[in-house]
Amino acid sequence: MVEKEIKSIDAATNEMLEKAAQEKVRTVFDRAAQMKPCPIGGEGSCCSNCAMGPCRVPLAKNKTETPEEHALRTGVCGATAETIAARNFARKIAAGTASHSDHGRRVVEAFKLMAEGKTKDFAIKDEQKLLKLALDLGVEIGNRKNEEIALDVAKVCEKEFGKQDGELAFIKNAPVKRQELWRKLGVVPRGIDREVVELMHRTHMGVDQDYKNIMLQGTRAALADGWGGSMIATEIQDCMFGTPTPTLSEINLGVLKEDMVNVIIHGHEPALAEMLAVESQDPELIKYAESKGAKGINLAGMCCTANEIMMRHGVPIVGNYLQQELAIVTGAVEAMVVDVQCIMQGLQEVARCFHTKLITTDERAKITGATHMQFDEHNPRESAKAIIKAAVDNYPNRGKNVRIPNIKTPLIAGFSHETINYLLGGLFRASYRPLNDNIINGRIRGLAGVVGCNNARTTHDGAHVAMIKELIKNDVLVLSTGCGAMAAAKAGLMVPEAAKQFCGPGLAEICETVGIPPVLHMGACVDNSRILIAATAVVKDGGLGDDISDLPAAGAAPEWMSEKAIAIGQYFVASGMYTVFGTTWPTLGSGEFTNHLFKDMEEMYGGKWDFQPDPVQAAKLMIEHIDKKRKALGIDKSRERVLYDMAMRRELDAV
Repeated sequence: MVEKEIKSIDAATNEMLEKAAQEKVRTVFDRAAQMKPCPIGGEGSCCSNCAMGPCRVPLAKNKTETPEEHALRTGVCGATAETIAARNFARKIAAGTASHSDHGRRVVEAFKLMAEGKTKDFAIKDEQKLLKLALDLGVEIGNRKNEEIALDVAKVCEKEFGKQDGELAFIKNAPVKRQELWRKLGVVPRGIDREVVELMHRTHMGVDQDYKNIMLQGTRAALADGWGGSMIATEIQDCMFGTPTPTLSEINLGVLKEDMVNVIIHGHEPALAEMLAVESQDPELIKYAESKGAKGINLAGMCCTANEIMMRHGVPIVGNYLQQELAIVTGAVEAMVVDVQCIMQGLQEVARCFHTKLITTDERAKITGATHMQFDEHNPRESAKAIIKAAVDNYPNRGKNVRIPNIKTPLIAGFSHETINYLLGGLFRASYRPLNDNIINGRIRGLAGVVGCNNARTTHDGAHVAMIKELIKNDVLVLSTGCGAMAAAKAGLMVPEAAKQFCGPGLAEICETVGIPPVLHMGACVDNSRILIAATAVVKDGGLGDDISDLPAAGAAPEWMSEKAIAIGQYFVASGMYTVFGTTWPTLGSGEFTNHLFKDMEEMYGGKWDFQPDPVQAAKLMIEHIDKKRKALGIDKSRERVLYDMAMRRELDAV
């Protein structure tokens, strides 16, 4: 008897996969089973950068090949496996950086419209964050109005994209030692757009043909994402929509309501989602929904937009990346509203099988067959109202084959850097000192950022949850974003009660004392910049070295699939973090280039890449790295803090 392959560790996902199969609806899981990945392309050894190819360069048969044998393993132009792998890897960085940074650009544009008074529907929600940002960027505060300050902040941020020389402003947020290293290596980003364009140019046929040199520019582009576009997006979003604070919500397909108009917002840019959150509570629209036979309007989020509005409004999350089609399979979704990034074109084919209206809202991301309703940032409220009305109008078209899994899990999210600072020290003594002290005394072994996507080539959510459970069992506090955070939440790891059940004794004690979960939800994938800021804050508070590379910390993306993940990984490596990916690795076709990423980069940046598809083994590698850093800091043996009495103090003075 052949054992049935488990597609997901999530019961709601598996239930909807059964329903999809019964109704002959094809999903991403079916397409993945049918479409086998190209082994040569998967290893980064296929080049299609010109019309003389595609050229496939296989891995060397042995480690002692002659120069003549090596010369035979080249593309038509003579490009070696190292050059091809480096170009492919660097182009992923360029695409990932462009995606996050274009997100940041749109946020700045909306912020500028708000500051200029050209839209009345957005406002400054976090004045303190605005003033801090102004100070960081050198914008005068004085007795000026918030809108005047915001306009100057917007103009400074706007220029970050098109700068041609100098340094990005947020580079100054990194530890001083890290800044000096970047300057020494020549990888400090000048302008966000310039670094992406130059990287695309260098990887064009016949330009840069030294894999180490390609990766210097790849690093500069990645840093332009983490310490540029992504950080700009996060900071401005906090000013305009509010800095996240701990919020109770729910996650999984069970948040859909059988007797309400279900509207799902899916994508990455939060401006539309913010307005939908407001308008879904409009009494007139609720009354209109009731006139159509519904009991109200139920807004829920999907993918990273879900993270944004859940952290700020408590809006429930339907699911992560691989659940987007399955939400429609429930038969209960009136409208799936999408903007940019991680939107499957397969949504439209699934929507055709049900009554669901797929609505695109951004001119950069249209889908053949979908309804387009352009989101107007000058009149965001009216745009949101029109979209919700279209969903309400679709409610009477709902079929009878509705099946919503009765599965949902509570979670607490909204752990921004500012929130962590406050939780640890209070309003007047906000500080990372308690965190540092408990890392030093060994109650907390170290920190881990577990982030990233889902990938249909592995069991949905399985790697995230297995890795995180292994880490927290060994007293490692986990910070999470994106679809990885959602996987942890569905597994019940984002409530304080999880600490007692899943954590080692040290971490469990800290979580119980502070009242936090062992896995802290820090936001969407663009919000990985929050982890950079948190790591820098730990360094600045002292006692754990003077750079991010000194920290007992590691990063991972066990189910990655997006080019954005490569850009994120590279800026973490370049920031000094050991970073391990799972599922697959895109440079294995070149042993020499892979060695550069896995070994040479540690000598250059203090951080390096690693690859381990087994999530538990990957977690053990992270713990091994954390222990190595603890030993280097001289804190490898657990030590309790001693409260000295007067006699003990006199003994010290005598010495």
